[in-house]
Amino acid sequence: MMELLIIKFVLAGIVFFAALNLAGFHTWVERKQSALIQDRIGANRADIFGFRMLGMFHGLADVLKMFTKEDIVPLGADKTLHNLAPFFSVFFALMTFAGIPFGDRLIIGDRVIELQVAHIDAALLYIFAMLSLCVYGLILAGFASRNNYSLLGGLRATAQMISYEIALGISLLGVIMVYGTIDLAEIVRAQGRLIGGWIPLWGIVTQPVAFIVFLAAALAETKRIPFDLPEGESEIIGYFVEYSGMKFGMFYLTDFLETIVVASLSTTLFFGGWQVPYLMPDGFHFPWGGVWPVSNLVYALLGVASFSVKGLAFCFVFMQLRWTLPRFRYDQLMSLGWKGLFPIAVANAVATAMLVVFFGGVR
Repeated sequence: MMELLIIKFVLAGIVFFAALNLAGFHTWVERKQSALIQDRIGANRADIFGFRMLGMFHGLADVLKMFTKEDIVPLGADKTLHNLAPFFSVFFALMTFAGIPFGDRLIIGDRVIELQVAHIDAALLYIFAMLSLCVYGLILAGFASRNNYSLLGGLRATAQMISYEIALGISLLGVIMVYGTIDLAEIVRAQGRLIGGWIPLWGIVTQPVAFIVFLAAALAETKRIPFDLPEGESEIIGYFVEYSGMKFGMFYLTDFLETIVVASLSTTLFFGGWQVPYLMPDGFHFPWGGVWPVSNLVYALLGVASFSVKGLAFCFVFMQLRWTLPRFRYDQLMSLGWKGLFPIAVANAVATAMLVVFFGGVR
C-alpha cells in the first residue's frame, strides 16, 4: 500500500511539474509566436548576467514582478471570496490532469504502473466535472469584486462555458459509442488498432465531425481569442479587473493550463494519445510484415514522447489561432454555440448511433 502511494505521489509530481512549467513556457512561446506573426522581435530585454536566452527570462521576471506587487482588495469587496477565486480556478484546472493518461503501462519487476495519476473508469466524466467547476472561480471573482464590469465578465464566462460545454459533451458521445467506454486509457488502447492493416483507428478517422465541434467548443472553454469575451479588454475589461499581483497571474496561469488540458484531450480522444503507429507493447509490427522488438521501458518512453509531441503541436496550433482570428461579438459567440455547434453535435451523435447499431463499434 505504501509503495503504491509513493508511486502515485511521484506520478502526480511529474504531471503537475510538467503542466505548470509548460504553462510558464507558454508565456514565452506566445510572445515570440505573436512577434513572428506580426513581424516583430518580441520580448528579449530581460537578462541574467548579460545572457538573454532569446527572451526566455521574461517569464521569470513576470513571476518575480507579480509576487512582489502590492495585493489590492477593493473597498467593499468580499475579501474571503476575492482571495479564493483565483485559487479555485488554478486548483480545478490542475486536478483535471489527474485523469489524463500520458502513457501506457510501465512494468518494473513485478509491479505494473499505469502512466496516469488516477486510473478512473469514468475518467471522461471526471474531467468534465473538474472543467465545469473551474467556472466557480470566474463567477466568484466577478461577484466578490463588487465591480459592475467584473460582474459582467463573470456572467459572460458562466454563460459561455455552459453553452459550449453542452456542445462539447454531446460531440464526445460519438467517440464513446464507437469505442464503447468512457475510460480514457481504454479509448487510447482501442485507437491502437489498424484499418486494413495500415491506417490507425484514431478518433480523427472515426469521428472527424466530432473533432471539429470538440475543438471549437474546447477553445471557447479556454476563454482565449477568438472566444475571450469574458475578458475582452476593449469591452468590459474582464472578471479579473480588480485583481493585482500573483492573484491576477493565477487567472492567466489558468488560461494556459486549460489550453494544455484541451490539447491533451484532443490528443487522447482523436489522435491516439500515447499510441505510435504500428507500435505494440512488444515492439513495432509493420504492415509489410517486419517486426522490430523493443523493451517495455522503450515502449513506455516512446508512448510518453508521442503524447507530448502531439500535445505540443496542438498548443502551437491554438497559439496560431489566437494571433490570427479576430474576436467574436458576444451575440455571434452565443449563436455559434447554440445554433451552430449544438445541432451539428446532436446530428453527429444520432448518425453515429445508427452506424453503431447497424455495423457495431470498436470492441
